[in-house]
Amino acid sequence: MNRTILRLSLQAVLGRRRGLVLLLVPLALVALAVVVRLLTGDDTGLDATVGLGLTLALPLVALLASTAVLGPEIDDGSVVYLLAKPVSRHVIAVSKYAAAWLTTMVLGAVPLALVALLLDPSEPGRAVALLVGGAVAGTAYAALFLALAALTRHAVVVGLLYTLFWEGLLGSVLSGIRYLSVGAWGREVAHALSDLVDPADTGTVYSLVAAAVITVGAVWFTGDRLRSFTLRGDE
Repeated sequence: MNRTILRLSLQAVLGRRRGLVLLLVPLALVALAVVVRLLTGDDTGLDATVGLGLTLALPLVALLASTAVLGPEIDDGSVVYLLAKPVSRHVIAVSKYAAAWLTTMVLGAVPLALVALLLDPSEPGRAVALLVGGAVAGTAYAALFLALAALTRHAVVVGLLYTLFWEGLLGSVLSGIRYLSVGAWGREVAHALSDLVDPADTGTVYSLVAAAVITVGAVWFTGDRLRSFTLRGDE
């Protein structure tokens, strides 16, 4: 991993207008939890709020972070200067991924635990479980969306469609989708640590292996894509 690329990538995420949107997503989730807590006075709505965090807020943060570390450089053509440096393309990919991953953990996974504590402070174990589950899902999401950013300039649109329809709509209608749902893998890992979290019934081992395969494969694909990248037309 290249520290300079990591630092510049983090600046790209937090130094643009997209950084404000990134902050708004977890703030909105936490604000929702506060409102639910004030209106109900108990943990009513916790599952729904956490589910919203896993299936919408977390992947949205990962999508914005992952596309911010690579997408703008492709759009404005400055990626050619980065690729001209004597740095391995896979090192560049790992460095970009590290920046997206750190952002996803802080603004995506941590708020899930905070929401659980706000709605039910008597069960800190559930908050820890959701933190770990969110970390597993966020790790895979960040890699998947980074690969998408390397593949197409329309990564944000494609990522939103994936999040809303595959993870959201189809995931709630077709039970088989859970085996190919990153959010479901995170929920299953959280359930393994706390029975208070609803299971996704995908199996803990399967969920961990699937998340690891997606992460490694997507980061490798990003590096390979950069290695063969040429700036042309609507690349």
